[in-house]
Amino acid sequence: MAVRGLGCPVRFVLTAGHRGDAPQALPLIEGLAAKVVMADTAYDANQLRQAIAAKGALAVIPNNPSRALKHPLDKHLYAQRHLVECCFSKLKQFRRVATRFEKTAQNYLAVITLAAIVLWLR
Repeated sequence: MAVRGLGCPVRFVLTAGHRGDAPQALPLIEGLAAKVVMADTAYDANQLRQAIAAKGALAVIPNNPSRALKHPLDKHLYAQRHLVECCFSKLKQFRRVATRFEKTAQNYLAVITLAAIVLWLR
């Protein structure tokens, strides 16, 4: 999920449960204007860091412990990553999102889209 500065969702991708999150990062940030792109350690990949640098944005991603070349991390900016977690929390306030009443991916994505619209209208 890509989130704007105030914690409202901008883009999201629904994937199968066994698929990783990191491969979805490039399509999520493609075409979005940003000065800073924040993510957690799971997104620490050279390809993603290069795509962020190509946008002219700052990558605020903690280093994977196995990484040999360590990148600097602005801890004050990284502290703002809680906005993404808050967005997930706000979406889960909608019962149909939290309990996944919808059985098909298409319907569930529609419910998430409606919930995101409501968050933007608040």
